[in-house]
Amino acid sequence: MNSRNLLVLAIALLMFPQIAQTLYSPALADIGQAFSIGPQAAGQTLSVYFLAFAFGVVVWGRVCDRIGRRPTMLGGLALYVGASILALQVSTFNGLLMAQALAAFGAAVGSVVTQTLLRDRFQGAELAQVFSLMGIALAASPALGLFSGASLVHAFGYRGVLGCLLLLSLGLWLWCWRTLPETRPQHLISASLFETLRRMLQDRDIWRSTLLVALFNIALFSYYSLGPFMFERLGLSGQLFGYSGVILALGSGLGAWMNKRLLRKGFTGLRLIRLAAGVALLGGIGVWLLQDSGLFVLSMLLVVLAFGMAIPNILGSALANYGDRLGTAGALFGLMYYLLIGAGLMLVGWFQALGETLMVCGALALLLVWRKN
Repeated sequence: MNSRNLLVLAIALLMFPQIAQTLYSPALADIGQAFSIGPQAAGQTLSVYFLAFAFGVVVWGRVCDRIGRRPTMLGGLALYVGASILALQVSTFNGLLMAQALAAFGAAVGSVVTQTLLRDRFQGAELAQVFSLMGIALAASPALGLFSGASLVHAFGYRGVLGCLLLLSLGLWLWCWRTLPETRPQHLISASLFETLRRMLQDRDIWRSTLLVALFNIALFSYYSLGPFMFERLGLSGQLFGYSGVILALGSGLGAWMNKRLLRKGFTGLRLIRLAAGVALLGGIGVWLLQDSGLFVLSMLLVVLAFGMAIPNILGSALANYGDRLGTAGALFGLMYYLLIGAGLMLVGWFQALGETLMVCGALALLLVWRKN
C-alpha cells in the first residue's frame, strides 16, 4: 500500500472516533427526553465515552506492539460494531451507558493504532507535516458529526445516530480488512509496560504534552457537551446547533492550514502552541461575555482555531524519545490524556459553565508553554 493510500485510510480511521463523539452531541437532548433524565446526566455520556476510550487506548496500543497493527485494528472495529448493535437493543439509560462505554473502548483503536501506523512510516519534520495534514482533515469531523447528528435526530431520534455509527464502523472494518497493511517493525523490542510507564511518569515533557492535549480537547468538547443545552436555553433549535458545527469546522480547518503554512515558513512547534494557547484564552473570554446570545458561537471559532493549530504540534513531537516502543508509549500517552479529558468533561457536566471552562483551559495551556525553551 503506497503512502498516499495509507494516508487516506488513516484520515478515515482518525476521523471516526471524533465523528462518533460529535454525532452523539445533538442526540443528548433526545436521550434526556427518551430516558427522562436531566442535562447533567445526559451529558455524562461523553464523559463515559472518554474514560472508556482511555482504557481502550492503552489496551489496543499494547496489543498492536504484541500481535501487529492490522489484527489489532480489525479487532477493535469489530468490537465497536458489536457494541453498536447492543446499543440499539437496550431500553434503559444505564444499558445505553454500558453500550457506549464498550463502543468507546473499541473506537480507541482508531486513535492509538492509526497514530502508531503513521509513526511507523514517517519521522521528524515529515511526521509533523503528516499530523498537520491530519489536522486539516479532522477539522471536517465536527461539521460532519454535528450536522449529520442533528439531521438524524430530527428524523429518527437518537437511534438514528446509533444506526449510522453501526454502518460507519462496519464499512471501516471492511475497508481495513481489504487494504490495511502491517507496518509493525520486524525487530521491535518487547518493551515492558510498567518500565515504560515509569519512564514516562518521570518525563516532564510527557506530562506537559499530556496536559496540553487534555486542555485543548476539554475546551473543544465542552462545547459539544454543553452546547445543545445552551441553544435550548436561548430558544434556538437543535438543528441550528448542528449547523454551528460547519462554522466551527471552518475555524478548526483554518487553524490546521495556518499551522502547516507557518511550519513551512520556519515557525517552531512550541511557538505555534504558545500562539494557540493565547487564542484559546481570548476565545474563552469572548464566549463568557456573549453567553446570553447565540453570537457566542463566533467566539468559539477562536477556540477551535487554536485546537487546529496546537494538537498537530503536540502529537507530532510528544513521543520523539520513544521510537523503540511506539505502540506501548502511544497507549500510555493516550491513557494519560484521555483520563484527564474524561475527568475534565465530568466536571464540565457538573458545573455547566462553558465560558469559564474555556478561560481556565486557555490560561492553563498558556502557563504550561510560556516558560518552556
